[in-house]
Parts: sequence; C-alpha cells; structure tokens
Amino acid sequence: MSARTTGRRERLRQATLEEIHAAARKLLVEQGSAAVTVNAVAREIGVSGPALYHYYSGHDELVGAVTAGFFRELAGAMEQARDAQAGAPIAERLLAVCRAMRAWAIGHPAEFGWIFASPITPPNLRRDSARHQAALRFEQILLDLTVELWRTRQFPVPDLAGLPESQREQLTAFSDVIGGVLPPEAVHVFLSCWIRLYGLLCMEVLHQLDFVYTDLEPVFEECLRDLAGLLDLDYSRT
Repeated sequence: MSARTTGRRERLRQATLEEIHAAARKLLVEQGSAAVTVNAVAREIGVSGPALYHYYSGHDELVGAVTAGFFRELAGAMEQARDAQAGAPIAERLLAVCRAMRAWAIGHPAEFGWIFASPITPPNLRRDSARHQAALRFEQILLDLTVELWRTRQFPVPDLAGLPESQREQLTAFSDVIGGVLPPEAVHVFLSCWIRLYGLLCMEVLHQLDFVYTDLEPVFEECLRDLAGLLDLDYSRT
C-alpha cells in the first residue's frame, strides 16, 4: 500500500472521528448525556450502529474519547489565557487561567457537566488512555502555576498538626505523587483553592444559586480575591 493511499485513509478516518465527536456533542447539548449512545451517534452521522465499532469498541470507549476531547478543549482555553500573559506576574497568569476556566464552563455547560459529573480519572481508567492523558493536562495547568509560585515565593501554609491523621496522610500521599514539588502544607492550600473554585463553578453551571443571583461574575471575582489572599497574591493588579 502506498504512502499516498495510507495518508488518504488516515485523513478519512480522522474526518469520520471528528464527525462522530460532533454528533455526540450535539446529542449531549440538545438532549442530555443519556442520549449519547452508539446507535444515536450512528444515526446522526448516517451510518449503522455496527459501523461505529470500526472506530470505538463500545459505549465506554466512545464516552472516553468524547470526554478527552472536552478536556483538551478546556485545557487549551486555559493555556491560551496563561500564555497571553507570558512574562506577567504569577498573580495575573494564575487568575487569568481561573477566569478562562469559568468562561469555558459557562459557555459550555453541558460539556462541563459531562466531564465533571464523574471522577476526572476513574480508578479503572488506563493511565495511557486518551481520557487520562487529557485529564492530566488539565489538572497540571493550575498545579504548575502553584508550584512556580511556591518556588518563587512561598505562600503562607497552615500547621497540619491540628488536622485529623487521615487528612494529613492523604495530603502527604498526594505530595509524594507529585514528586514533592509541594509539601503537604502547600498541598492543603492548593486543594483549598481548587475546591472553592470548582465548587462555585459547579453551583453556577448547575444553576444552584439562581434563587439569589442572576449575575455570578462578582461572586466569582470575590472567590478569586479570597484565593489570592490564601496564596498571598496581589489581586488588585489583575
């Protein structure tokens, strides 16, 4: 088989994969996650259900591939915001990334709900899978910026002695997982920031605060001010 023929087949395969992902996304946005089935996606692109098995072994693999695509899109938006501030103080880059995450989330609520309605990396997920690698890329963005800040100027950390032993052990274990680039005390601060940021975004995307707020941007900025305080950053410069 010639290289030209192989290249043409690969282009056709990639075009079909893109069509499959677009169809799955359309079903998700218009009808919800339960509508994203192999047969429904096949109907959307005008082929039989069995034809899709030439590309994915089943529903789980299809879901994993679509999820990976969403993670890559979200990570790309965050990286673009970070890189647009290249050379700026860490506070500006970090908060720009947080704002980019919110912008993507509220612009793509169905996709945000899809990727965060289950564990980012389920226990049985292969570490070399596209979904796992895409999730790691997303996770690494805020972690890398926090590590850079810690190495440049250590932020205040709590005394973990007052925490339950189980929590201290888990913080230490995660510190080991990331190679000790953040000590357990700094991991505690990093996770506190992440939990606040993610929790607020989930409540906004899921409309859990609609009974009070029609505009959550000021609330989000208040959250960012709190995070800047935890990390000893100058929010006023952003």
